[in-house]
Amino acid sequence: MNTKNSDQEPELNKFFRAAIKTQANDLHLKVGQPAKLRLYGRLKNTTGEVMTPERMEQLVFEILTPAQKELFVQNGTLDFAHEIGDEDRFRINIFHQRGMISLAARRVSANVPPFERLHLPKTLETICERSQGLVLVVGPTGCGKTTTIASMINYINHTRSCHIVTIEDPIEYLFKDAKAIVSQREIGIDVHDFEDALRYLMRQDPDVVFVGEMRDARTVTAGMRAAETGHLVFGTMHSANASQAIHRLLDLFPQGERDLTRQTLSLAMTAIVSQVLLPSIKEGIDRLPALEILLANPAVRKLISDGRENDLPSVIRSSQQEGMQDLTDNLCKLVKNGSIDPKEAYKYAPNKDELKMALKGIRTTAEGIL
Repeated sequence: MNTKNSDQEPELNKFFRAAIKTQANDLHLKVGQPAKLRLYGRLKNTTGEVMTPERMEQLVFEILTPAQKELFVQNGTLDFAHEIGDEDRFRINIFHQRGMISLAARRVSANVPPFERLHLPKTLETICERSQGLVLVVGPTGCGKTTTIASMINYINHTRSCHIVTIEDPIEYLFKDAKAIVSQREIGIDVHDFEDALRYLMRQDPDVVFVGEMRDARTVTAGMRAAETGHLVFGTMHSANASQAIHRLLDLFPQGERDLTRQTLSLAMTAIVSQVLLPSIKEGIDRLPALEILLANPAVRKLISDGRENDLPSVIRSSQQEGMQDLTDNLCKLVKNGSIDPKEAYKYAPNKDELKMALKGIRTTAEGIL
Protein backbone atom coordinates (compact mmCIF):
# COMPACT_ATOMS: atom_id res chain seq x y z
CA MET A 1 0.00 0.00 0.00
CA ASN A 2 1.44 3.38 -1.01
CA THR A 3 1.33 5.59 2.07
CA LYS A 4 3.88 8.13 3.18
CA ASN A 5 3.92 6.54 6.60
CA SER A 6 3.37 2.81 6.93
CA ASP A 7 1.72 3.38 10.32
CA GLN A 8 -0.69 5.95 8.94
CA GLU A 9 -4.02 4.73 7.60
CA PRO A 10 -5.07 5.87 4.10
CA GLU A 11 -7.49 8.80 4.22
CA LEU A 12 -9.93 6.92 2.00
CA ASN A 13 -10.49 4.47 4.85
CA LYS A 14 -12.60 7.03 6.73
CA PHE A 15 -15.16 6.82 3.92
CA PHE A 16 -15.07 3.03 4.03
CA ARG A 17 -15.53 3.09 7.80
CA ALA A 18 -18.58 5.32 7.39
CA ALA A 19 -20.03 2.70 5.03
CA ILE A 20 -19.29 -0.04 7.57
CA LYS A 21 -20.82 1.94 10.47
CA THR A 22 -24.05 2.64 8.58
CA GLN A 23 -24.18 -0.87 7.04
CA ALA A 24 -24.32 0.73 3.58
CA ASN A 25 -24.12 -1.56 0.56
CA ASP A 26 -22.12 0.83 -1.65
CA LEU A 27 -19.95 3.93 -1.51
CA HIS A 28 -19.74 6.41 -4.42
CA LEU A 29 -17.20 9.21 -4.82
CA LYS A 30 -17.49 11.67 -7.72
CA VAL A 31 -15.96 15.05 -8.45
CA GLY A 32 -18.41 17.87 -7.64
CA GLN A 33 -20.39 15.76 -5.16
CA PRO A 34 -20.04 14.76 -1.52
CA ALA A 35 -19.58 11.07 -0.78
CA LYS A 36 -22.77 9.06 -1.27
CA LEU A 37 -23.82 5.84 0.48
CA ARG A 38 -26.38 3.35 -0.79
CA LEU A 39 -28.77 2.45 2.03
CA TYR A 40 -31.81 0.21 1.46
CA GLY A 41 -31.40 0.60 -2.29
CA ARG A 42 -31.16 4.41 -2.40
CA LEU A 43 -28.15 6.72 -2.67
CA LYS A 44 -27.92 9.24 0.17
CA ASN A 45 -25.56 12.23 0.53
CA THR A 46 -23.12 12.41 3.40
CA THR A 47 -22.24 15.67 5.14
CA GLY A 48 -18.62 15.44 4.08
CA GLU A 49 -16.53 17.51 1.69
CA VAL A 50 -17.36 18.05 -1.97
CA MET A 51 -14.82 16.20 -4.08
CA THR A 52 -12.38 18.11 -6.32
CA PRO A 53 -10.31 16.48 -9.09
CA GLU A 54 -7.15 16.91 -7.01
CA ARG A 55 -8.76 15.43 -3.89
CA MET A 56 -10.09 12.40 -5.79
CA GLU A 57 -6.66 11.68 -7.28
CA GLN A 58 -5.02 12.02 -3.85
CA LEU A 59 -7.50 9.67 -2.15
CA VAL A 60 -7.49 7.01 -4.86
CA PHE A 61 -3.78 6.90 -5.70
CA GLU A 62 -2.89 6.54 -2.00
CA ILE A 63 -4.33 3.00 -1.92
CA LEU A 64 -2.97 1.83 -5.30
CA THR A 65 0.25 -0.08 -5.83
CA PRO A 66 2.55 1.21 -8.60
CA ALA A 67 1.38 -1.64 -10.86
CA GLN A 68 -2.30 -0.86 -10.21
CA LYS A 69 -1.73 2.83 -10.89
CA GLU A 70 -0.05 2.00 -14.20
CA LEU A 71 -2.97 -0.27 -15.23
CA PHE A 72 -5.49 2.43 -14.32
CA VAL A 73 -3.63 5.10 -16.31
CA GLN A 74 -3.43 2.75 -19.33
CA ASN A 75 -7.01 1.41 -19.28
CA GLY A 76 -9.03 4.17 -17.63
CA THR A 77 -10.65 1.68 -15.24
CA LEU A 78 -9.52 -0.75 -12.55
CA ASP A 79 -11.13 -3.41 -10.34
CA PHE A 80 -9.48 -4.36 -7.07
CA ALA A 81 -10.21 -5.32 -3.47
CA HIS A 82 -9.39 -3.28 -0.37
CA GLU A 83 -9.48 -4.59 3.20
CA ILE A 84 -10.17 -2.71 6.43
CA GLY A 85 -8.69 -4.81 9.21
CA ASP A 86 -9.46 -8.54 9.20
CA GLU A 87 -13.24 -8.37 8.93
CA ASP A 88 -14.29 -5.81 6.33
CA ARG A 89 -13.56 -5.77 2.62
CA PHE A 90 -14.58 -3.62 -0.34
CA ARG A 91 -14.67 -4.47 -4.03
CA ILE A 92 -13.68 -1.24 -5.75
CA ASN A 93 -14.01 0.00 -9.31
CA ILE A 94 -12.29 3.27 -10.20
CA PHE A 95 -12.97 4.79 -13.61
CA HIS A 96 -12.68 7.97 -15.63
CA GLN A 97 -15.78 9.96 -16.55
CA ARG A 98 -15.52 13.29 -18.34
CA GLY A 99 -11.78 13.15 -17.73
CA MET A 100 -12.11 12.88 -13.95
CA ILE A 101 -11.75 9.98 -11.51
CA SER A 102 -14.82 8.36 -9.93
CA LEU A 103 -15.02 5.49 -7.45
CA ALA A 104 -17.72 2.89 -6.78
CA ALA A 105 -17.12 0.47 -3.90
CA ARG A 106 -19.28 -2.51 -2.84
CA ARG A 107 -19.04 -3.48 0.84
CA VAL A 108 -18.35 -7.18 1.27
CA SER A 109 -19.67 -8.31 4.63
CA ALA A 110 -17.88 -10.89 6.77
CA ASN A 111 -20.96 -11.33 8.96
CA VAL A 112 -23.40 -13.73 7.33
CA PRO A 113 -26.78 -13.50 9.09
CA PRO A 114 -28.40 -16.79 10.18
CA PHE A 115 -31.90 -17.84 9.12
CA GLU A 116 -33.41 -16.66 12.39
CA ARG A 117 -32.14 -13.09 12.04
CA LEU A 118 -33.41 -12.97 8.45
CA HIS A 119 -36.81 -14.36 9.57
CA LEU A 120 -36.53 -17.25 7.10
CA PRO A 121 -38.47 -20.51 7.56
CA LYS A 122 -36.99 -23.81 8.76
CA THR A 123 -37.70 -25.36 5.34
CA LEU A 124 -34.50 -23.73 4.08
CA GLU A 125 -32.52 -25.90 6.49
CA THR A 126 -34.14 -28.98 4.92
CA ILE A 127 -33.14 -27.76 1.45
CA CYS A 128 -29.55 -27.24 2.63
CA GLU A 129 -29.42 -30.80 3.90
CA ARG A 130 -29.98 -32.20 0.39
CA SER A 131 -26.89 -33.79 -1.12
CA GLN A 132 -27.58 -32.82 -4.73
CA GLY A 133 -29.87 -30.90 -7.04
CA LEU A 134 -30.42 -27.39 -8.37
CA VAL A 135 -31.73 -24.75 -5.95
CA LEU A 136 -32.87 -21.40 -7.37
CA VAL A 137 -33.52 -18.32 -5.24
CA VAL A 138 -35.52 -15.87 -7.34
CA GLY A 139 -37.10 -12.45 -6.98
CA PRO A 140 -36.76 -8.82 -8.10
CA THR A 141 -33.60 -6.74 -7.71
CA GLY A 142 -32.93 -5.81 -4.09
CA CYS A 143 -35.13 -8.51 -2.58
CA GLY A 144 -32.32 -10.15 -0.60
CA LYS A 145 -31.63 -13.16 -2.85
CA THR A 146 -27.87 -13.08 -2.30
CA THR A 147 -28.26 -12.69 1.47
CA THR A 148 -30.63 -15.67 1.62
CA ILE A 149 -28.23 -17.85 -0.37
CA ALA A 150 -25.30 -16.66 1.76
CA SER A 151 -27.20 -17.72 4.87
CA MET A 152 -27.92 -21.13 3.30
CA ILE A 153 -24.27 -21.61 2.30
CA ASN A 154 -23.10 -20.62 5.77
CA TYR A 155 -25.53 -23.12 7.31
CA ILE A 156 -23.90 -25.84 5.19
CA ASN A 157 -20.48 -24.45 6.09
CA HIS A 158 -21.20 -25.02 9.79
CA THR A 159 -23.00 -28.37 9.52
CA ARG A 160 -21.27 -30.42 6.81
CA SER A 161 -17.70 -31.52 6.07
CA CYS A 162 -17.48 -30.64 2.38
CA HIS A 163 -15.95 -28.31 -0.19
CA ILE A 164 -18.05 -25.27 -1.17
CA VAL A 165 -17.08 -23.32 -4.31
CA THR A 166 -18.69 -19.97 -5.09
CA ILE A 167 -18.39 -18.11 -8.40
CA GLU A 168 -19.53 -14.53 -7.92
CA ASP A 169 -19.56 -11.14 -9.62
CA PRO A 170 -18.87 -9.52 -7.20
CA ILE A 171 -18.31 -11.40 -3.93
CA GLU A 172 -20.80 -9.93 -1.46
CA TYR A 173 -20.22 -12.03 1.66
CA LEU A 174 -16.97 -13.47 2.98
CA PHE A 175 -17.13 -16.97 4.47
CA LYS A 176 -14.75 -18.27 7.12
CA ASP A 177 -14.01 -21.98 6.90
CA ALA A 178 -15.94 -23.85 9.59
CA LYS A 179 -16.83 -27.53 9.24
CA ALA A 180 -16.51 -27.06 5.47
CA ILE A 181 -13.86 -25.31 3.40
CA VAL A 182 -15.13 -22.47 1.22
CA SER A 183 -13.37 -21.34 -1.97
CA GLN A 184 -14.68 -18.02 -3.30
CA ARG A 185 -13.81 -17.01 -6.86
CA GLU A 186 -14.56 -13.49 -8.03
CA ILE A 187 -15.05 -12.72 -11.72
CA GLY A 188 -12.44 -10.27 -12.96
CA ILE A 189 -10.13 -10.87 -10.00
CA ASP A 190 -9.74 -14.63 -9.46
CA VAL A 191 -10.98 -15.81 -12.85
CA HIS A 192 -11.59 -14.06 -16.17
CA ASP A 193 -15.28 -14.86 -16.64
CA PHE A 194 -18.07 -17.28 -15.69
CA GLU A 195 -17.30 -19.51 -18.65
CA ASP A 196 -13.70 -20.07 -17.54
CA ALA A 197 -14.77 -20.61 -13.93
CA LEU A 198 -17.37 -23.22 -14.88
CA ARG A 199 -15.03 -24.97 -17.33
CA TYR A 200 -12.64 -25.93 -14.53
CA LEU A 201 -15.20 -26.27 -11.74
CA MET A 202 -15.26 -30.06 -11.53
CA ARG A 203 -11.45 -30.21 -11.24
CA GLN A 204 -11.77 -28.36 -7.92
CA ASP A 205 -13.65 -31.29 -6.32
CA PRO A 206 -16.70 -29.32 -5.10
CA ASP A 207 -19.62 -30.74 -3.13
CA VAL A 208 -21.68 -27.54 -3.04
CA VAL A 209 -21.58 -24.85 -5.73
CA PHE A 210 -22.93 -21.30 -5.95
CA VAL A 211 -22.77 -20.02 -9.53
CA GLY A 212 -24.34 -16.61 -8.97
CA GLU A 213 -26.94 -15.46 -11.45
CA MET A 214 -28.28 -17.92 -14.04
CA ARG A 215 -27.70 -15.44 -16.83
CA ASP A 216 -27.28 -17.59 -19.97
CA ALA A 217 -27.67 -21.10 -21.37
CA ARG A 218 -24.06 -22.06 -20.62
CA THR A 219 -24.41 -21.17 -16.93
CA VAL A 220 -27.70 -23.06 -16.64
CA THR A 221 -26.30 -26.10 -18.49
CA ALA A 222 -23.24 -26.21 -16.24
CA GLY A 223 -25.44 -25.88 -13.15
CA MET A 224 -27.79 -28.67 -14.23
CA ARG A 225 -24.88 -30.93 -15.19
CA ALA A 226 -23.29 -30.41 -11.76
CA ALA A 227 -26.64 -31.07 -10.06
CA GLU A 228 -27.08 -34.30 -12.04
CA THR A 229 -23.63 -35.56 -11.08
CA GLY A 230 -24.11 -35.41 -7.31
CA HIS A 231 -23.59 -31.75 -6.39
CA LEU A 232 -25.86 -29.28 -4.59
CA VAL A 233 -25.98 -26.20 -6.83
CA PHE A 234 -27.31 -22.75 -5.90
CA GLY A 235 -28.16 -19.96 -8.33
CA THR A 236 -30.28 -16.81 -8.59
CA MET A 237 -32.66 -15.44 -11.23
CA HIS A 238 -34.80 -12.36 -11.66
CA SER A 239 -38.36 -13.69 -11.69
CA ALA A 240 -41.52 -13.27 -9.64
CA ASN A 241 -42.26 -16.91 -8.78
CA ALA A 242 -41.42 -20.55 -9.48
CA SER A 243 -43.55 -20.80 -12.63
CA GLN A 244 -41.98 -17.70 -14.15
CA ALA A 245 -38.49 -18.93 -13.18
CA ILE A 246 -39.03 -22.11 -15.24
CA HIS A 247 -40.23 -20.05 -18.23
CA ARG A 248 -37.32 -17.61 -18.03
CA LEU A 249 -34.78 -20.38 -17.64
CA LEU A 250 -36.07 -22.22 -20.71
CA ASP A 251 -36.15 -18.97 -22.70
CA LEU A 252 -32.36 -18.81 -22.39
CA PHE A 253 -32.10 -21.78 -24.77
CA PRO A 254 -32.75 -21.95 -28.53
CA GLN A 255 -36.19 -23.32 -29.40
CA GLY A 256 -34.78 -26.63 -30.61
CA GLU A 257 -33.03 -27.32 -27.28
CA ARG A 258 -35.88 -26.52 -24.93
CA ASP A 259 -37.55 -29.94 -24.83
CA LEU A 260 -34.32 -31.65 -23.78
CA THR A 261 -33.57 -28.85 -21.29
CA ARG A 262 -37.05 -29.23 -19.81
CA GLN A 263 -36.53 -32.95 -19.23
CA THR A 264 -33.10 -32.35 -17.70
CA LEU A 265 -34.47 -29.60 -15.48
CA SER A 266 -37.33 -31.79 -14.23
CA LEU A 267 -34.75 -34.25 -12.92
CA ALA A 268 -32.14 -31.75 -11.69
CA MET A 269 -34.44 -29.32 -9.87
CA THR A 270 -34.57 -29.58 -6.06
CA ALA A 271 -36.22 -26.31 -4.97
CA ILE A 272 -37.21 -22.82 -6.06
CA VAL A 273 -37.42 -20.14 -3.38
CA SER A 274 -39.19 -16.95 -4.51
CA GLN A 275 -38.66 -13.97 -2.23
CA VAL A 276 -39.83 -10.37 -1.80
CA LEU A 277 -38.88 -7.91 0.95
CA LEU A 278 -41.55 -5.77 2.59
CA PRO A 279 -41.31 -2.86 5.06
CA SER A 280 -42.01 -4.09 8.58
CA ILE A 281 -44.29 -2.34 11.07
CA LYS A 282 -42.78 -4.29 13.98
CA GLU A 283 -40.46 -2.31 16.21
CA GLY A 284 -36.78 -3.06 15.65
CA ILE A 285 -37.30 -4.77 12.27
CA ASP A 286 -36.77 -2.79 9.05
CA ARG A 287 -37.88 -5.33 6.45
CA LEU A 288 -39.33 -8.83 6.40
CA PRO A 289 -39.23 -11.48 3.65
CA ALA A 290 -42.32 -13.12 2.21
CA LEU A 291 -41.60 -16.39 0.40
CA GLU A 292 -43.01 -18.93 -2.00
CA ILE A 293 -41.20 -22.27 -1.64
CA LEU A 294 -41.46 -25.02 -4.25
CA LEU A 295 -39.93 -28.43 -3.47
CA ALA A 296 -39.43 -30.89 -6.32
CA ASN A 297 -41.65 -33.85 -5.44
CA PRO A 298 -42.90 -36.33 -8.12
CA ALA A 299 -45.92 -34.15 -8.94
CA VAL A 300 -43.70 -31.08 -9.50
CA ARG A 301 -41.27 -33.02 -11.69
CA LYS A 302 -44.15 -34.35 -13.80
CA LEU A 303 -45.59 -30.85 -14.32
CA ILE A 304 -42.21 -29.45 -15.37
CA SER A 305 -41.59 -32.41 -17.69
CA ASP A 306 -45.06 -32.03 -19.29
CA GLY A 307 -44.74 -28.26 -19.76
CA ARG A 308 -47.43 -27.50 -17.20
CA GLU A 309 -45.47 -25.20 -14.90
CA ASN A 310 -48.46 -22.84 -14.74
CA ASP A 311 -50.09 -25.50 -12.54
CA LEU A 312 -47.28 -25.37 -9.97
CA PRO A 313 -49.11 -22.91 -7.64
CA SER A 314 -51.86 -25.51 -7.11
CA VAL A 315 -49.28 -28.12 -6.08
CA ILE A 316 -47.66 -25.65 -3.68
CA ARG A 317 -51.01 -24.86 -2.01
CA SER A 318 -51.89 -28.53 -1.61
CA SER A 319 -48.43 -29.64 -0.40
CA GLN A 320 -47.65 -27.21 2.42
CA GLN A 321 -47.45 -30.10 4.89
CA GLU A 322 -44.33 -31.17 2.94
CA GLY A 323 -42.65 -27.82 3.63
CA MET A 324 -43.84 -25.95 0.54
CA GLN A 325 -45.03 -22.40 1.11
CA ASP A 326 -47.56 -20.30 -0.76
CA LEU A 327 -46.79 -16.58 -1.10
CA THR A 328 -50.40 -15.49 -0.56
CA ASP A 329 -50.63 -17.56 2.63
CA ASN A 330 -47.31 -16.13 3.82
CA LEU A 331 -48.46 -12.56 3.16
CA CYS A 332 -51.72 -13.30 4.98
CA LYS A 333 -49.81 -14.64 8.00
CA LEU A 334 -47.55 -11.56 8.13
CA VAL A 335 -50.56 -9.24 8.05
CA LYS A 336 -52.46 -11.17 10.71
CA ASN A 337 -49.56 -11.27 13.16
CA GLY A 338 -49.02 -7.52 12.82
CA SER A 339 -45.71 -7.71 10.95
CA ILE A 340 -46.60 -5.85 7.74
CA ASP A 341 -49.19 -3.30 6.62
CA PRO A 342 -52.02 -4.80 4.51
CA LYS A 343 -51.39 -2.15 1.84
CA GLU A 344 -47.83 -3.47 1.38
CA ALA A 345 -49.11 -7.06 1.24
CA TYR A 346 -51.51 -6.18 -1.60
CA LYS A 347 -48.62 -4.61 -3.58
CA TYR A 348 -46.81 -7.96 -3.68
CA ALA A 349 -49.77 -10.37 -3.77
CA PRO A 350 -49.86 -12.55 -6.91
CA ASN A 351 -53.64 -12.19 -6.87
CA LYS A 352 -55.17 -9.38 -4.77
CA ASP A 353 -58.60 -11.03 -4.67
CA GLU A 354 -57.11 -14.26 -3.34
CA LEU A 355 -55.29 -12.35 -0.61
CA LYS A 356 -58.48 -10.52 0.31
CA MET A 357 -60.30 -13.85 0.65
CA ALA A 358 -57.42 -15.38 2.63
CA LEU A 359 -57.51 -12.48 5.09
CA LYS A 360 -61.20 -13.29 5.59
CA GLY A 361 -60.32 -16.92 6.28
CA ILE A 362 -61.34 -18.23 2.86
CA ARG A 363 -58.75 -20.12 0.82
CA THR A 364 -59.01 -21.63 -2.66
CA THR A 365 -57.43 -24.79 -4.08
CA ALA A 366 -57.52 -26.43 -7.48
CA GLU A 367 -60.61 -28.28 -6.30
CA GLY A 368 -62.47 -25.23 -5.07
CA ILE A 369 -62.94 -23.15 -1.93
CA LEU A 370 -61.75 -24.34 1.49
